[in-house]
Order: sequence, then structure tokens, then C-alpha cells
Amino acid sequence: MPKYAAPRGTNDVLPDESPKWEYVESKFRETCALYGYRELRTPTFEHTELFTRNLGETTDVVSKEMYTFNDRGGRSITLRPEGTAPAIRAYVQHNLGASLPLVKVYYIGRIFRYERPQAGRYREHTQLGVEAVGSMDPALDAEVISLAARFYRSVGLDEFELRLNSIGCPVCRPRYREALIKFARVRLDKLCPTCKTRAEQNPMRMFDCKVPECKAVLDDAPVLTGYLGEECAEHFELVRRYLEDLGIAYTLDGRLVRGFDYYTKTAFEFISGRLGAQNAIGGGGRYDNLVEEIGGSPTPAVGFGIGLERVMIALEEAEVELPVGLGLTAFVAATDEATHKLAVRLVFDLRNHGIAADTDYTGRSLKAQMKLADKLRAKYVVILGGDELRTSTVTVRDMSTSEQRIVPIAGLPSTLIGS
Repeated sequence: MPKYAAPRGTNDVLPDESPKWEYVESKFRETCALYGYRELRTPTFEHTELFTRNLGETTDVVSKEMYTFNDRGGRSITLRPEGTAPAIRAYVQHNLGASLPLVKVYYIGRIFRYERPQAGRYREHTQLGVEAVGSMDPALDAEVISLAARFYRSVGLDEFELRLNSIGCPVCRPRYREALIKFARVRLDKLCPTCKTRAEQNPMRMFDCKVPECKAVLDDAPVLTGYLGEECAEHFELVRRYLEDLGIAYTLDGRLVRGFDYYTKTAFEFISGRLGAQNAIGGGGRYDNLVEEIGGSPTPAVGFGIGLERVMIALEEAEVELPVGLGLTAFVAATDEATHKLAVRLVFDLRNHGIAADTDYTGRSLKAQMKLADKLRAKYVVILGGDELRTSTVTVRDMSTSEQRIVPIAGLPSTLIGS
């Protein structure tokens, strides 16, 4: 056993696997660029108040899962547990809306939550997200949803389901809240301790509960769509029409809520049958009041977050073959100490010509070097022996065909570039 291991709930991405992750991230960047979204990078940690005041103090993330500490200046700091609040903080702080009426950004960042580790759910994970700030047009909701769907398909993940709901707004939600409290009060004995507390403090959070008995009780609970005001109902209807016009299938789910209190109106979630019970691979919605709550002018917004680890597991379960990236163009194999010195200079020269090249630094035999070159997925092996050293030539072996040819050392870069 090693002396040290990674902390529980974290995950090492090893060199043989990282090209797949890079590929998926690159497809996300390409998809975002196609839709006109630009990258935003925010700090890994923020002032704790950004999350406690805006995510909701009764949410699981704030009450149980945040990594919070005091820094040396006595300030309460929290490792970011989600990506939207930091993005909107940056939007407000830097007045991004002054130059553009609609600000469209994406991010790829590390997220930290102290929760029970399970398949695809780590205490440190990578989140892909987009935020579109500045419009309440239902077509923008549909655009954000379509971006996520296009990304999934771009990496080969075709089997997913979109679930859709509207969770109203502060105008129409109080009436629903009272109906839900009334429903829960006569069933408190059947609810878990957490849901008993939520029933009075934040009843919609009961739909987040994973306890089977609670889920069974809530199957008969009233749904918010029956309490929507005229504006929210019209907005939701238009979102549905846009999705249908775009050919994006969805399933209505009246009990779908998001994990944070800042959400309003549209709520959506993508699920994959490849992940078992914890089957969400991404989700989001509209949050029209968050900009104002963080200190900006009233500004509507919509976005989503996608857990990269969960996408990778879904792709693996679906047996999707992802590109593993290009290997070396050339591995320079030397047969003795004299040719090794030349190999080092030759590798340096090849790299100066933009050719990916490497050599052996551990004194392996030529046979072992050939095996190493194959493991490194080298396209060619450049062999340097005594004969080659005397004639200022090299033997170039094509690793896919086993064909060999002799070329002058001076012409090696042009030979490899032209191959």
C-alpha cells in the first residue's frame, strides 16, 4: 500500500485517460463558441456570504456541504460549491452588462462539496457551465437547453432525457408554498427529520429528498405549475413551443426543482439511464433575481451546470470510444552512449521544427526502446546506431507498417513533416 492516497471523494485523472477529458472539454468549448459564449474564469474560493445569502441557508449545499474556513485575516472563505453565483458576482463587479446588452459566458472549473462520494459524484469535481445574462426572452431558455443537448451529442452521448418544469417566481410561489405546507403538515409522521424541518422553512426543498418513503409521500403533493401566475405560465408555454420548434424532446416533471433558492421560472435537468439512481448529468434554469440580490441592477438570466465526471462515466457505460489524442511523431532510439548524445541533440532539433519527439533517458536496450515507442504511440522510430553515426544518416521505421528507410540526418525534419 502507498504511504499516501488521494483524499476520499477525490479522483486522479491519469495520463492515459486525460486526453479523453481534454477532448470532451474541447467539444464543450467548441459548442459554446458556436453559440457565441466566451470563457469566464473565476477564483476557486469566494467570500462565504456570496453563497450563504444567495443559494439558500436551508439548501443541503449551504447547510451541510460547503468547505468553509477563516483565512489569516479572519475572513470567512468558501471553496466554490457551484459556478453560477461566482459568475454573476464577476458580472456585477466588472459591470459586464455596460458594454453588451446580453452577456453570454461559459466556464470550466473545479467545484467543492462535502457530500457522500458515489459514482460520478466527488467532493472535488469539474463543472462545465454557461450563463446568459440580460434577457428574459423564453427563446434564450431554449437556446441554453439546446446548447447542452448539442454538447452531449457532440461527444457521442445520444441516450439522454430532458426533464422540464417551471418553478414560478416570488409573485406566484407564495400561494404554492402555503398549499405545500398544508399538504405536508398532515403527513409529518411519514416524513424524514430533514423533510419535517423543510416542510416549514422551505417546503420545495422536500422534493430534493432521496429517502424513498419521502418520495412516495410527495408523489401526491400539489405541483407548482397549477399555481403559476399569468406571466410565468406564458413564459413556460413559450419555452415549450421553442423547444418543440427546435425538435428537442422533453418530459414535463412537475416535481423537478433545482438545488438552490435563486432559481425562478424554467427549471430543467438532463438524465442518463447509464448512471443508475443518481442519473443527472446536468441541469439548470432561469434565475431572474440573482443579479439584483448580488448587488447589480434587476437583470434576468438563465444557465446550466454539467458535471464532467458524470458525463465521462455515462460515456464509458455507453461504450463510446473517445479519441485519446496524438502520440509522438518520432521516438529517437540510440544503441549506445555515443549515439545517445546525438539522439538528445536530434530530439531537441526536431522539437524546434514543431515535431513531437522524445528519446530514452534510462539506458534501455534497443528492443526495450521499441516497446516504449509503441506504448507512447510514436508514429515513427528514428534509429541511431554505429553505422548511422558514421554515415550521418538515420533509419526511420514506420510503426504502423514496419517499413524502414534510411535518410540523411540533416533531412530528417523535412522527411517527418512531409509524412
